[in-house]
Amino acid sequence: MDTKELEEQLVQKLTEGEMQQVDTEEAARIRLPMKTEIRIPAHIDPVVEETKQYRKIAEEVDERYSRYDRLVEGDVPEGKKDS
Repeated sequence: MDTKELEEQLVQKLTEGEMQQVDTEEAARIRLPMKTEIRIPAHIDPVVEETKQYRKIAEEVDERYSRYDRLVEGDVPEGKKDS
């Protein structure tokens, strides 16, 4: 076979049948990695526990986190939270 025959065969194979239409949005969605999230339920909040340890060592000057402490300990009812 010469190059002309090969080119003709290639053109024939490429032009036969219907072209496949690809939905670009769907193709992009499929290529995205799956979002995964791992949650581990905890009975204690490590940040709160660490903060308590620091407060045993030193005092706060302006009591700026005392409202948060009351909220964490459950002293403030749900409807009475300040923003």
